[in-house]
Amino acid sequence: MTNAYSEKYLNNAVAVFSEMIDYAVNGRSINGDEFLHMFITSGAAKQFERGNPRYVAGLSGIELADKVISKTKNEHRIIQFVCENREIRTPEYWAGWALSQYQWQTGKSFNFILRYLTFSSIIEMYPTLHEADITKFNDTADNIISSRHTQTNLKRFRSAARITQAKLAAESGVTLRSIQMYEQRNKDINKAQAINLAKLARVIGCDMEDLLE
Repeated sequence: MTNAYSEKYLNNAVAVFSEMIDYAVNGRSINGDEFLHMFITSGAAKQFERGNPRYVAGLSGIELADKVISKTKNEHRIIQFVCENREIRTPEYWAGWALSQYQWQTGKSFNFILRYLTFSSIIEMYPTLHEADITKFNDTADNIISSRHTQTNLKRFRSAARITQAKLAAESGVTLRSIQMYEQRNKDINKAQAINLAKLARVIGCDMEDLLE
């Protein structure tokens, strides 16, 4: 297992990331899952994963959040955000702390991690894990990602939507056999016709890109 970047940046990077999440959610009222999607699509996640000094040490968490927001939503608005008592961490701050530690420890991309472990699910861990050693969170995250990574995205999103394969076939017009083969990885969904992906995504209620492996 290879760490994402030099350990000399770790403490600062974790503090920046945690503050970024705390500010985005509590200071800018952006849903945590939505903001992390913005963090990835803005390109900031890649720079952070590489340990780019400007991203992991050169900006505050608030500055990095505003950089992500301005790039993805074209909003150039900075507000004052002060945590009165830094000894009392918000659940969002803790979630950012745990996620950034896990990303550094495993070297996995944020895009990969968040495909299987949502910010919302990390927040749900707060009551039981926020006072535990980080290894407890890492083990839990590993188990969740491992169990979900064995499933195709099609099966995962279909199951989450509580739609059977037969119902998906009937409502999408994509054959039941094709759906079964996609979910068993006997057929590459990345090579599926765009029209079929669009039909599947419409019935499930997700984006076409969510179904790609």
